[in-house]
Amino acid sequence: MITQRFLGADRRIAAMILALLAAAVIVPLLNLAVSPQSAFYIPPYIVALVGKYLCYALLALALDLVWGYCGILSLGHGAFFALGGYAMGMYLMRQIGSRGVYGNPILPDFMVFLNYKELPWFWYGFDHFWFAALMVLAVPGLLAFVFGWFAFRSRVTGVYLSIITQAMTYALLLAFFRNDMGFGGNNGLTDFKDILGFNVQADATRSALFSASAVTLALAVFVTAAIVRSKYGKLLMAVRDAESRTRFLGWRAENVKLFAFTVSAIMAGIAGALYVPQVGIINPGEFEPANSIEVVIWTAVGGRGTIVGPIVGALLVNAGKSWFTGVLPEFWLFALGGLFVAVTLLLPKGVVGMWDNWRSQAKALRAASLAAAASAETEASQPKIVRSAARTPGAWSAAGPEPQPAE
Repeated sequence: MITQRFLGADRRIAAMILALLAAAVIVPLLNLAVSPQSAFYIPPYIVALVGKYLCYALLALALDLVWGYCGILSLGHGAFFALGGYAMGMYLMRQIGSRGVYGNPILPDFMVFLNYKELPWFWYGFDHFWFAALMVLAVPGLLAFVFGWFAFRSRVTGVYLSIITQAMTYALLLAFFRNDMGFGGNNGLTDFKDILGFNVQADATRSALFSASAVTLALAVFVTAAIVRSKYGKLLMAVRDAESRTRFLGWRAENVKLFAFTVSAIMAGIAGALYVPQVGIINPGEFEPANSIEVVIWTAVGGRGTIVGPIVGALLVNAGKSWFTGVLPEFWLFALGGLFVAVTLLLPKGVVGMWDNWRSQAKALRAASLAAAASAETEASQPKIVRSAARTPGAWSAAGPEPQPAE
């Protein structure tokens, strides 16, 4: 009952959740409990790589909530991802303490190098994990709320909204590049040591981070499905399909958009926070507008408005990127652009949409063949009626006078 209520009749969502939860258990076991000589052994670099892909999948799912279900094409979700990553990076930097290059127990190495005399006020509290976790949620969410409040109440829609989200991302990119901002400038934050007291480079820690990413993504799938299957989800789609009519019926479309945009930004921030300890660095490059455009491509390739599609798209595209950049790195961007154009022209509903169309056609053909077989069987089972050429006199008398032979 509960599963049917929140997940609906789409079994793919339940299958995705179960697959992620199974991966959260099986992958660490195959990495930690299996001998490296075994064929089932998963190397640590694969664990870290797939863990990074899961963070990307969570980011794509966040975009799908606003683009696929609310019709808001955001080209700035990379900013929310990066802000969540910086919040986690600040916590990890505070855990280094006196083990840094300069041995300062309070100031991170880049601050000592830049002649900082004291810790900036906005770094206070990041020596506690709970505070950093709170900032991972609050900073992207607050930025999205303030940005959305002005944008949606000003009735900014369509390509204009996409442009200003990209402008927001670029403005943050320029700001975080500055050394005097207190976030490490061009080099960003790196050289992490511990997370919650565990060595961030240890295999067990990497496996734990992978499991955390998989479980978080599964939870995000459940929450997103619960939102879009609810009455509020129907309102999201009404705003997407007919915003003017929704307003005419008395709904505040700007509030609906603001809710979806804020929740989506928080999800993106969580993805960034899980991403940073697995890759070991966060720098202003994460604010690059091209990164936000890549997220749009992942979502389009998988199929927007499907929940499962963005996850599939993120995994497929990034796996292809890892292979392509190793074989033909200079052609990767051309391949990515060509992929987006091909999907837009040939697969407007993405991979998952193509699969749905194929299944619908297969079901229609199967139903037609079954109906034809049933019709043929029915005709074969009915007795054939043989009409006799001889007629009785009574039959002619009932129909009229008996015909006379011609003279």
